[in-house]
Amino acid sequence: MSASIDSMLLLLAFAGFIAGFIDAIAGGGGMITVPTLMLAGIPPVEALGTNKLQSLFGSSSATISYARKGHVNIKEQWPMAVMSGLGAVLGALLATYIPGDMLYGLLPVLLIAIALYFALKPNVGDVSRTQRIKPFLFGMTIVPLIGFYDGLFGPGTGSFFMLCFVSLAGFGLLKATAHTKLLNFASNFGSFLTFLAFGAINWKIGLVMGAAQMFGATAGAHLAMRVGAGLIKPLLIITCVLLTVRLLMEPTNPLRLWLGF
Repeated sequence: MSASIDSMLLLLAFAGFIAGFIDAIAGGGGMITVPTLMLAGIPPVEALGTNKLQSLFGSSSATISYARKGHVNIKEQWPMAVMSGLGAVLGALLATYIPGDMLYGLLPVLLIAIALYFALKPNVGDVSRTQRIKPFLFGMTIVPLIGFYDGLFGPGTGSFFMLCFVSLAGFGLLKATAHTKLLNFASNFGSFLTFLAFGAINWKIGLVMGAAQMFGATAGAHLAMRVGAGLIKPLLIITCVLLTVRLLMEPTNPLRLWLGF
């Protein structure tokens, strides 16, 4: 029995490392960790809460790595982080009242749209471009909205932040990645506090996975900073496509019924 538990923890730790590595570059780590937690026999709500605990380690270590290299200024960006966290708290609180079927069905379509945007837009690189929305308005509208989505549902949050930073804020891919991890950390933290209040956390598993995710996220962030858009862009596209496939594999996804398969 002990060997079985140790094997399960090892598998969960490995999933945390891989998720942290990918998430630090392109987002989407939750689509690795949440299914793995459920396969390990963790109840759905507890799996979501435990995932928020372990993802705090990855998003915080990635944020610190980017901040140390000057790609994100936490002192300047903390108001956006607060808005992201508040949005996530509201999303998590309202999760039991708002039907998620439509979001669940539309998410694959949105992810494919994001993948096509980055694949077909040739000038997306590490150089920042003209912003389409003022930082204050961006922080008061887009940021809490995506944070709310993270608390309510979650998958693809990093990809949505990336898309908005690049297309609306005019950020280059590396800068967008760095800021995404800061705001994702804030939304993870807000969601975590909400799940903590409901007691939906498996601390042992969350801490083991969190330690592994921290190492994975640090490695992913350093690799992204070395390679830049040459790595971030293709991995972001691949991640969006894989997330779409993963979501469509779920028998309960409404899009399968809408499309007749």
